Amino acid sequence: MPAGTNALRLERVNRKWLDLAERRLVYYEELYRSGRWSLYFPTQDQFAVRMLDAIKVVKVLRRVAQHIPEKPRRSLLRAAA
Repeated sequence: MPAGTNALRLERVNRKWLDLAERRLVYYEELYRSGRWSLYFPTQDQFAVRMLDAIKVVKVLRRVAQHIPEKPRRSLLRAAA
């Protein structure tokens, strides 16, 4: 199997997840605008947590789709002497 095939397949899978995450975000935005969030969430704070989570997921998947790596993590390895 050519190496490019796997990358293409992963891009397609990521695109599907991104589409789903964006639809979820649109749904939460509509809940907020219409005020229907109060039917499903006991407090506005609980709704806000879910909304922020939806926003974060979309941002991460967009970065992956653009091949922009997240902030580099600090290495737990010590530098050589």
